[in-house]
Amino acid sequence: MSETKALKHYFGVELAHHLSSLIKPHFPNFPSDSFVQSVANQIEPLELKGRVAVIADELRNALPADYSEALNILLNILGPENETEQGMFTNGYFLMPIAFFVEKYGLQHFEISMNALYEITKRHTSEYAIRPYLERYPDECLKYFNNWLNDTNSHVRRLVSEGTRPRLPWAKRMNAIKGNPANNLALLAPLLNDPSPYVRKSVANHLNDLTKDYRDTTLDWILHLDLKGDSINKVIRHGLRSLASSGDPEALSLLEIL
Repeated sequence: MSETKALKHYFGVELAHHLSSLIKPHFPNFPSDSFVQSVANQIEPLELKGRVAVIADELRNALPADYSEALNILLNILGPENETEQGMFTNGYFLMPIAFFVEKYGLQHFEISMNALYEITKRHTSEYAIRPYLERYPDECLKYFNNWLNDTNSHVRRLVSEGTRPRLPWAKRMNAIKGNPANNLALLAPLLNDPSPYVRKSVANHLNDLTKDYRDTTLDWILHLDLKGDSINKVIRHGLRSLASSGDPEALSLLEIL
């Protein structure tokens, strides 16, 4: 059974009960029974993303109509930050519907939603939820990203790279930021030598994405880097893996000097 097939069963009635129990102390009027029943009525035939969407939609129906009030309630149930670097596939699955809630319902409320995604990513991930914001508010997002590059939390720094990847797995493909890969590369540059291997892996995967869609620009950028240090060289090697496997002569030549 694939990981997504097995994981989908997590997003069902039991999770609805769990979310309800977390929300009730912060919103006593939360209609627990009808929330759980509404989830139960829809969830069975759906795959993972559909199940997450149902729970997010039913949260929207059950919480206060005012988005900022509803979001504040959800922020109160996020729990402790993820102190490991094991990522979304080990911790915080129950937050997937909350991230989708922000993704789907928060676009008209940019600042409070970006703050929510910042908090969610420290516990789970916002790499999918942030993408509609980047598409609608590229300049505003870039200001946030440039601040997050210096964040002490590695999950936040990783979000700058992972959330902007053109070919993020499980996500719709996305163009370079503002249609120019130089914007992506400018964000990646400070992360090339990040102290976290978790962050550097994301940077390498992002570079690999860029080599597929913006080969010449990406290779030219790499050629002008100061390629010193094992960490940076490992990132570049991993980022060139698709070009290398295809026998790209310029990529292979670059790898020889690393």
